[in-house]
Amino acid sequence: MNHPVLGEIACVQSARARRISISVRRGGAVRLVYPRRVSQREALAFLESKVAWVERARQRLAARTPVEPLLPPAEAKERIEELRRAAKADLPTRLERLSQQTGLKYAGLTIRAARTKWGCCTCRNTLSLSLFLMLLPEHLRDFVLLHELCHTVHHDHSPRFHALLDRLTGGREKELRRELRGYSIRG
Repeated sequence: MNHPVLGEIACVQSARARRISISVRRGGAVRLVYPRRVSQREALAFLESKVAWVERARQRLAARTPVEPLLPPAEAKERIEELRRAAKADLPTRLERLSQQTGLKYAGLTIRAARTKWGCCTCRNTLSLSLFLMLLPEHLRDFVLLHELCHTVHHDHSPRFHALLDRLTGGREKELRRELRGYSIRG
């Protein structure tokens, strides 16, 4: 459907949806999802109340700096292998150093070419890190590693998790998180 201010909107009525939600994708595409019990009219009224939020989200996404521009497929494959070698040389040592400094233990480490998350921690405390971390400044690389190490204690983003991360970053968690949001894995 075409919205007078936002342009083309994907409207999806879903049996799985529990509430009305709006997402803004890279490039500015907007998706409105709503449960079966909600009429399209109600969903569109909700969207109308969030037009300013959608515009701000589009601006935030447009302002993100991709850590690496898109490359032709042959060059991209070569670049990923180069980053993988660099990540395998740097990240395990860096993670072990931070683990020893903080006393936070992890069960294992994998390095992947993840393009949606910088890192994640499983319920068994195995950390998975994106090789694209190598394109971040070192202090943000350490911040992501500390973030994942904190998940070995708190497997959520509760106030206790944020308090621990803030303590380990010398009270700079919000500042570093804001700086990290300025980067995007995708080019």
